[in-house]
Amino acid sequence: MNFELSNITLYFGSFNPVHNGHIGIAYYLIDNNLCNEVWFVVSPCNPLKDTKDELIDEQIRLEMLRLAITDYPHFRASDIEFSLPKPSYTIDTLKVLSKQFPQTNFSIVIGADNAAVFDKWKNYMEILRNYTVLVYPRKGYSFDNQLFPQMKLLNTELYDISSTEIRRSLCTKPELLRWLHPSVAEFILKNGLYAPSKFHVFREDPASVQP
Repeated sequence: MNFELSNITLYFGSFNPVHNGHIGIAYYLIDNNLCNEVWFVVSPCNPLKDTKDELIDEQIRLEMLRLAITDYPHFRASDIEFSLPKPSYTIDTLKVLSKQFPQTNFSIVIGADNAAVFDKWKNYMEILRNYTVLVYPRKGYSFDNQLFPQMKLLNTELYDISSTEIRRSLCTKPELLRWLHPSVAEFILKNGLYAPSKFHVFREDPASVQP
């Protein structure tokens, strides 16, 4: 893979689990020529989220991500933060990648929920000075461009789903399987993740909302 003179957007997240909303946002970036590739960076832990009890093993989350992006040649799953100090801070990861790939222009994509607390991020002004920050809409969060005019709001579809909802409701709402890549849904059920043993029905081919 040739990394020279590339525009790469980094999509950080726990991906616990990855769902079709994540994929749809990444697809939008490629389809609108905002980058050459999207790298999904699996975060072992998020310093701004207290979800330790719900966070499954990072290698398992990475495997589900690989299954979800197998059909997309412009997507890549990254485990770069697995070997970095914890908790994971975006600026530290950006510096490591920028050093490894000096001829690559890196940007990051974040949700409007994260944009609302961006001033709590480590060295957030340094991120804004040196990297493009793209923002996708999230239900219940408005984006104030006057607060961070350097950020760019994306005109993406509003995906009314979250990994938290999937984890906590999958057993009682099997219809949420449609938000998962079929291979990811199968992986979750096969490996007993998120208490799938309580499922009464399993559709072998969950409806997909992938673009």
